[in-house]
Amino acid sequence: MANEQTSVPLYAASEVLTAANMNISAGTGVPVFATTVTRDAAFGGANEKVLAEGQLCYLSASNIVQYYDGAAWATVGPAVAAASGLTLVSATTIGNAVSSVTVSSAFSATYENYKITVTGGAGSVQDEQFTLKLGSTTTGYYAGYIGTNYSTGVASPIADNNAGLWTRFGIGRTNGIIANIDLLGPNLAKNTYIVGSQITDSLSRSGSGVLLDTTQYTAFTFTPASGTVTGGTIRVYGYQNS
Repeated sequence: MANEQTSVPLYAASEVLTAANMNISAGTGVPVFATTVTRDAAFGGANEKVLAEGQLCYLSASNIVQYYDGAAWATVGPAVAAASGLTLVSATTIGNAVSSVTVSSAFSATYENYKITVTGGAGSVQDEQFTLKLGSTTTGYYAGYIGTNYSTGVASPIADNNAGLWTRFGIGRTNGIIANIDLLGPNLAKNTYIVGSQITDSLSRSGSGVLLDTTQYTAFTFTPASGTVTGGTIRVYGYQNS
């Protein structure tokens, strides 16, 4: 954008200023930055203004106005991410013919609850189920499901108690990988809860479960029960706390 800048200059006494110098911020009244990265890099460097309380800026990537309160940047009015309720934390591309995929730095104290989606790509085995493991923990997972067969319309419970790992919350298909999962409190020092669903050509399942462990997890791993997966994207979103 024409108004974006990468520094907030500080001029020395008796320095001769050019029109270009004066036009850096004269057209907007406040500094305009593309992202928080260019904003943070614009202050405190050589010949740059020291960041101080009351400083304003505009971020064009998120269309918000911010002010510095002396300790941190704050947003004037609701931020776009806060209004949406979900913020993208990470997006991991699945490699070629891999037997498992680990997503590191997925969970933190920033959010209490998370959504995980997986789309695209392909599994080498049709309708093969994913196992979801938090951190390195392999025990204490309990889950139950309701499955409905499309052809018969019959719904029946599917037991998966003390499964060791969560399953049936994701599926690898030859024409796409699918997962839609909510994780409640994975980074809290409390039990972690899961809610998810799964759909194939013949049936649908929905279920929930709990991991009886108070570890504050930051990572998780998806593993197909057999075969491999190729391509697709694992996206992790944080639910806004307020």
